[in-house]
Amino acid sequence: MTNLIVHSLSEPNPDGSVMKITPESANWDYVGFEAFVLKKGQSLNKQTNNLEVCIVLLSGKATIYTKHESWESIGRRMNIFEKIPPYSVYISTNDFYQVEAITDLEIAVCSAPSNGTYPARLIAPEEIEIEIRGAGNIQRQVHNILPENEPADSLLVVEVFTPEGNSSSYPPHKHDQNNLPHESLLEETYYHRMNPSQGIAIQKVYTDDLSLNETMTVKNGDAVLVPKGYHPVSALPGYELYYLNVMAGPNRTWKFKNDPNHEWILNHKLILKS
Repeated sequence: MTNLIVHSLSEPNPDGSVMKITPESANWDYVGFEAFVLKKGQSLNKQTNNLEVCIVLLSGKATIYTKHESWESIGRRMNIFEKIPPYSVYISTNDFYQVEAITDLEIAVCSAPSNGTYPARLIAPEEIEIEIRGAGNIQRQVHNILPENEPADSLLVVEVFTPEGNSSSYPPHKHDQNNLPHESLLEETYYHRMNPSQGIAIQKVYTDDLSLNETMTVKNGDAVLVPKGYHPVSALPGYELYYLNVMAGPNRTWKFKNDPNHEWILNHKLILKS
């Protein structure tokens, strides 16, 4: 069995870290992900080095400093499941970031290699497209935090709210072939949160030849690694599911292929919706 689940720590490290995924720990080339839980008044200081970073304020308020920019007391969402878009900050290579928690704070730090093309900037909630994707029991709410039509060298960042009993990333799709314009190669992490927090979700990661074929029980605070293959996820009845996706690869575009065995469901749901 391939272990694709990374668990959050039960208690934060002194710097607030509860999860750290690097290309080395994931055995891939591009995507990094960290989650931090900071107490009011606590600060986090990090260097970007050769990476670009997208800091997503999951909940709480913060002031964020970089070499040339600062954004004071940003943050509106005090609970992830308020379902309003978050404040985020994009930071390029050879920079630093200092995050000061104005309130108790949860942040995600998404990273990938970069050429340092773009300056640091704030991504305000008003700039984030809210998309309702799917219909019926595959409907979900998508917040496009850093989509491919917004400037970055590598990173793609999106968050998704899946209602209780619904499935997401569905019909199953994959993006593991560098075969543009039909399919792009993108590594991906799923950072999961549940409401209520004792809930579970089910995620499957599998390839056409089933050389990778894992079905996982996912708990609050778990991350799932998707190095390749299809990767549908389902929220169990009674529990809303949130996940934050980070994707990166050799080309910054999201071109996916649906599992041909299940693609008929997409047309069926569109008929039901109309």
